Amino acid sequence: MEQPSIYPFGIRIDEPVTMITDVLVAIVCIIAALKLRKYSDGSGTHKIIISYFAMMGVATFIGGVFGHGFLYALGFYWKLPGWLLSMLAVNFLERVMIRYSKPILSTKGHKFFSWFNIVELLTFMALAFATLNFLYVEIHSTYGFLVVVFGFCVFNYRRRNRTKAVKLMMIAVAMIFICSVIFVAELSISKWFNHADLAHIFMAIGAIFFYYASKEMMLETQNGKDLKEAEGKDSLREKRFSHV
Repeated sequence: MEQPSIYPFGIRIDEPVTMITDVLVAIVCIIAALKLRKYSDGSGTHKIIISYFAMMGVATFIGGVFGHGFLYALGFYWKLPGWLLSMLAVNFLERVMIRYSKPILSTKGHKFFSWFNIVELLTFMALAFATLNFLYVEIHSTYGFLVVVFGFCVFNYRRRNRTKAVKLMMIAVAMIFICSVIFVAELSISKWFNHADLAHIFMAIGAIFFYYASKEMMLETQNGKDLKEAEGKDSLREKRFSHV
């Protein structure tokens, strides 16, 4: 459903509610990145978690302001930085779950998923920027959240690593799934609150759950227990399962 433009102070703003709800997601992500800094021990996994929120925040801000509100003035190519950052952000969250799952993965399995994570990103980026088609950004996002992140959550759960972080991460992905259904089915309330706006609300809710999941994950892996660099898979598994 096409959203009418508004003209505050004579300035044209297209899709105003879509822009505002995009900025809402950006604000949630940036606040999450700032708040998570106090739980970071400076390890690689913690830096990646914070980077995910920072990049997703900037990406959704660009998407809302440049890709919706003022696209008519700036042009199509102003969308591309948002595409790039959102794909990097999703890829970073995938990497977080791969690193988090290292204690219950075989050495070969961990190495495979770590490399495949990079190949997958480069493939979808090449498709998106070669064709300038946002569809590949959407496919990458859906794959990243619903297949990789949720898949590793289920893997952890089945291996009895049923931490609070895993459970919260699963709820967060469920919010993203609802967001995807709304967007694909174009479920709108009115022309002033269309499917994109409603989807953004669930994105914001998902970001809040991602924040709480990330906080638990950072607390769990603080002080030299970075899962990528950790030594002694069995001892780490015992520490991890003691929290269940």
